[in-house]
Amino acid sequence: EEEGYPPSGANGTFNDSGAGLGWSMPYPLHTTVTLISLVGLLMLFTVFGNVLVIIAVFTSRALKAPQNLFLVSLASADILVAVLILPFSLAKELMGYWYFGSLWCSLYLALDVLLCTASIGHLCAISLDRYWAVTRAARLNLRRSPGRVKGMIGAVWAAAALVALPPLFKARPRARQCELIDETWYVLASCVASFFAPCLVMVTVYCRIYRLTTRRSAAVLAARRGSAPCPGDANRRASWAAAPSRRHRSQHQSVSLCRRRLLRVRERRFTIVLAVVMGAFVLCWFPFFFTYSLEAVCGEGCRVSKPLFSFFFWIGYCNSSLNPIIYTVFNRDFRAAFRRLLAALVRHGS
Repeated sequence: EEEGYPPSGANGTFNDSGAGLGWSMPYPLHTTVTLISLVGLLMLFTVFGNVLVIIAVFTSRALKAPQNLFLVSLASADILVAVLILPFSLAKELMGYWYFGSLWCSLYLALDVLLCTASIGHLCAISLDRYWAVTRAARLNLRRSPGRVKGMIGAVWAAAALVALPPLFKARPRARQCELIDETWYVLASCVASFFAPCLVMVTVYCRIYRLTTRRSAAVLAARRGSAPCPGDANRRASWAAAPSRRHRSQHQSVSLCRRRLLRVRERRFTIVLAVVMGAFVLCWFPFFFTYSLEAVCGEGCRVSKPLFSFFFWIGYCNSSLNPIIYTVFNRDFRAAFRRLLAALVRHGS
């Protein structure tokens, strides 16, 4: 077979038009144009949205906390998916075979596994960081330095690289089919390491965080009864002003309580955002990992159709564009930072 020419087993069809052997694409023209448009928009939105996340963390004072470096690294992984993975996945889907040679096939598969594993690894590390923030707040705040967070990020990327190594050594010279490794041992091991085990950790951790924050919120609300309201509490400001002697006596207690309330509110809000991020990731990638591992266990009897498997594959890729939307909807600090950045972009453009 010539380099770059499809094999007889590719997904398209050969077509003899009288002028020689031709190649018919797997999809009709209107479907091809639609797919190119949709994936192009997905790529642009993924890059633009995640670049906004990175700039927002580095330029907004409200987002300067060291733990937000996790979000920067996660956004970087999503950008790399859009730039290094999506164009070649689209080309393979539309052409019906792999055009770019065996070397790039190995690198492409390794990068795909690396970035997907790194994404869920970041979410797992973030969930553990949230848990430690709730259960060991005093000690963790002393140790939560940028260096410590960067060390955890480095560990996530290193673990993802270990999972991604086998595809580098599975190059098939002059092969035109660039598919994930189908050896049962690797499929099951990579699915467990990349998805199922981290998901189990995250679900367990977030359930414990939810129980702890619920109990603590109830305790804070109970402590508020009989104490002075926080400054700025619109519902009780009148009673605060009407009792100056009580205000003086309980001022120190009120300030301490208000600080605890503010901390709890911010921690709970951030935890909710990350829980939604985690949920979106699981919903997007679970169909792919489930069917991929199921086929490895029971073979052809459990194999789904190729269009359905491709759909699951692309739904997973869509996750890379969702995180900026989630931050915008659920986090006030990110909303403010995005508005500021977009306004500056509009002013610069005009």
